[in-house]
Amino acid sequence: MKKRAKRRQEEDESLCCCEYVNRHGERSHVAACCCDCEDLDDAFDRLLKKEPQKPESLSKVAEVVTDRIRVPWLWGGARKLDLSVVPPLILLPVLLHLAALHFLLGIVSLIALPGLVLWYYYFTHRKKGQTLFFLSLALFSLAYMYYLFLTEVFPRGDIGPVQLSGVTVGVILTLVALIHSKRGPGTVLPNQEAVHSTVTYYSPLADRDPAVNGGRHDVTMTVNDRTGSVEQSGMELKDSRSWCPVCRVVRPPRAGHCRICGVCVLRLDHHCVWISSCVGQANHRSFLLTLVCFLSTSLYGISLVLRSVCPTQHLLTALLYCPEVYNQYSSALCFTCAWYCSIVTGGLLHLLLVQVINVSYNVTEREARVALREKTARRALWGLVVDTGVYSRGFCGNWAEFMTMGDRVNSPSPLQTDLVALVGVVNKEEKL
Repeated sequence: MKKRAKRRQEEDESLCCCEYVNRHGERSHVAACCCDCEDLDDAFDRLLKKEPQKPESLSKVAEVVTDRIRVPWLWGGARKLDLSVVPPLILLPVLLHLAALHFLLGIVSLIALPGLVLWYYYFTHRKKGQTLFFLSLALFSLAYMYYLFLTEVFPRGDIGPVQLSGVTVGVILTLVALIHSKRGPGTVLPNQEAVHSTVTYYSPLADRDPAVNGGRHDVTMTVNDRTGSVEQSGMELKDSRSWCPVCRVVRPPRAGHCRICGVCVLRLDHHCVWISSCVGQANHRSFLLTLVCFLSTSLYGISLVLRSVCPTQHLLTALLYCPEVYNQYSSALCFTCAWYCSIVTGGLLHLLLVQVINVSYNVTEREARVALREKTARRALWGLVVDTGVYSRGFCGNWAEFMTMGDRVNSPSPLQTDLVALVGVVNKEEKL
C-alpha cells in the first residue's frame, strides 16, 4: 500500500509538457497566460477607477509575465525562456532586410545595429548581470548568415560545391570550438590543507594534563576561524587578495573572482559576453580557437559573396564601391550581409589581436587592467601591448605555458602559508 501511495504521489507530481512550477512553487500551465494574475487585475482595477498605482505593482506584473513565458518541453514540464534571447531573433532580420531596400537605409541600419549592441553591453556590464543576448546574437548571426548563403548566394551559380563545403566545415568547426569553450573556465577548488591548519600550543590548557603529549596541544582551525582571530588580534594578512570572501576559498596566483558568474576562476582572463562565460585556464585555448575558426570562415564567406554580387570589382574595393548592386533585392541583401559580417569581423579581429599579444607577453586581460590602473606596466603600440614583466618567460616559453595550462585545471588550490595566523604560541623557555 505504501508503494502504491508513493507511486501515485510521484505521478501526481510529474509535469506534462505544458506545465511548470511558478515562482510561488505552485503548478501552472503555459496556456494560463495572465488570467489568474492578481497583480494585473489590481493594476487594471486601479486604472479604471483612476486610482494611483502601487509602486511595486508594475514590477510584480512584469515578473509574473516573465515567469510565464515558457516553452513546452517533453521532459520535466515547460522550460522558462530568457527574454534576452528574443531581441536578436527579431532585430537582425528586420534591420538587414530594411538595409537592402536602399543604400541610405543600409547606412542607418548598419550604424544602428552596432550602436544598440554597444548600448546594451554597457547597460548590462554596469549592472553586472548575466544575459544571453550576445550569445543569442552570435549564434543566430552565424546561423542566419549561413542560411542566406545557401538560399541567396549559392543559387546564383558563381559558387561551386567545394566553396560551399569549405564554408560548411568552417561553421561546424566554429560551433564545436564554441561548445568546447562553454564547458567551463576552470573554477578554484578548495584544498583541505588550505582550509584546515594545525596550530601548536606549548602552554598547557586548563582541562588537559600537561604531561599528555609532552605539553603540546594540536588545535585545528578553519580559514573562517583564522580570519576571525586575526581581526580580533589586530593582525593583518600579508595577501588578503588570496582569500575570496564570497566563494570562501583560497585563490591561487592569477585566479580571480567573477562578479557576473559568481565563482573564482583559475587564471581569469575576462568574462566574455559572446560566449556568456568566463575565459580562464580551462577554456582559454578553445576560446582562441573559436575566434580563429569564426574569423577564417567569415573572411572566406565575405570574399565569396563579394565575388558573386560584384564580379567586376576588385575584392578589396568591392565593399566601398559596387555599382548597381541595389538594382536587385537579392544582390542588395547579400551585399548588406557582407557589410554586417565585415563589421563583426573587424571587432573580433581586434579581440583576437589583443589576445595573441597578451599570450605572447603572458599577461591576462584582468592583469593588464589592474596594471594600467596602478601604473605598473609598460605600454606600447597605442596600448595594444601591456607588459607587466611578472610572469613572462619569453615568447616561446609563454606560448608553451599557454598550450599546456589546460592540463593542470583539476589540481586544487595550493596551500597559502601566509594566511595561517599562528596565535597563542608561547614557549616555556622564553617565560623562564
